[in-house]
Amino acid sequence: MSGAYVLRPANPADIAAITAIYAEEVRLGTATYELTPPDGEEMARRFAERDAKQFPSLVAEAADGTILGYAYAGPFRTRPAYNWFVEDSIYLAPHARGKGVGTALLTRLIVDCERRGFRQMLAVIGGADNAGSIRLHQKAGFQTIGTMPGTGLKFDRWIDTVLMQRALGEGRQTVPDKCAYPGDLTAPLPRA
Repeated sequence: MSGAYVLRPANPADIAAITAIYAEEVRLGTATYELTPPDGEEMARRFAERDAKQFPSLVAEAADGTILGYAYAGPFRTRPAYNWFVEDSIYLAPHARGKGVGTALLTRLIVDCERRGFRQMLAVIGGADNAGSIRLHQKAGFQTIGTMPGTGLKFDRWIDTVLMQRALGEGRQTVPDKCAYPGDLTAPLPRA
């Protein structure tokens, strides 16, 4: 599928496609522990909230305009000490899985987060048996930092949660300029 799509920043016009991809994972998969698919209005609210804080959101768009998948970074926690630590999320349409789309999205998301000055990225993976997501994150330099057994109850079974982390940019080697927090609406984004 290489070359059959482009990566670009997500925008509000993509919400319907993003909502459909996510709804399928909510209904059929364990990558999210959400049990009821949110509607387009809720997905638009979530997108706008992240966008207002300058967190990157991407889509992979096929030549015919179909959205194959999306990825975004968001805050891990809201306490200021976590400002430099982001959590990634990646969801693909079923027909786009295993074709490099996830790798392309995650690679670009990492670059976009580093450009903004974030220092650590966390992947919270639903299911220790979610080999595709675990492999994807390993290829991108993430290391497993723990497994929380039986933390999600979905489809009448307990699901483990795998935590994987990677440094971004200088990671913890230096202390960032606290006045340049990427989620600060008054701070301009660094130029590419």
